[in-house]
Amino acid sequence: MANIDARGQQCPQPVIMTKKALEEIASGEIITIVDNITARENISRFAANMNYPHEIEEKEGCYYIKIKKTEEVGHKVENNDFVVVIASDKLGAGDADLGRLLMKTYTYTLNETKPYPKAVIFMNSGVKLVVEGADALDNIQQLAEKNVEIISCGTCLDYYNMKDKLQAGVIGNMYTIVEYMNHASKVINIS
Repeated sequence: MANIDARGQQCPQPVIMTKKALEEIASGEIITIVDNITARENISRFAANMNYPHEIEEKEGCYYIKIKKTEEVGHKVENNDFVVVIASDKLGAGDADLGRLLMKTYTYTLNETKPYPKAVIFMNSGVKLVVEGADALDNIQQLAEKNVEIISCGTCLDYYNMKDKLQAGVIGNMYTIVEYMNHASKVINIS
């Protein structure tokens, strides 16, 4: 069993280190050690998306994530999954007030229309839609209740100083975002 010490590493390094360690073995177990909740959640999501059984143990302020890889277990493929990437808090390039209204309407309609996306990813000013006080927040929280994964770019939340205001979904990193986009059957970009 290999131990991956990712304590003190900035995202997305813990996920990348875990992925590389798993690629080096045909089967077996690895344990990735991280020292923050964001890294713990990102690695846990990565393992779940790859369909690897995993468990988390907390010891002395660190998280030990044990991931098991067998030859029979691999990446889940879903034929009809798609991902929506929202890169702005407004829809379109016209009037700002109209753009905000259109974005609220878009998220409402996305919430009311099947099939639901596998994930909705928020980047750039799109992260303003998942924080307290956002007009579209109720729609996005309802999507999350329908098992749509809501992922917000951590760098973007930091840039806008909104990480502590997040009200829907989880904080992701660029590695997570690229993985979701690469494995989706279709990516819809909204800006």
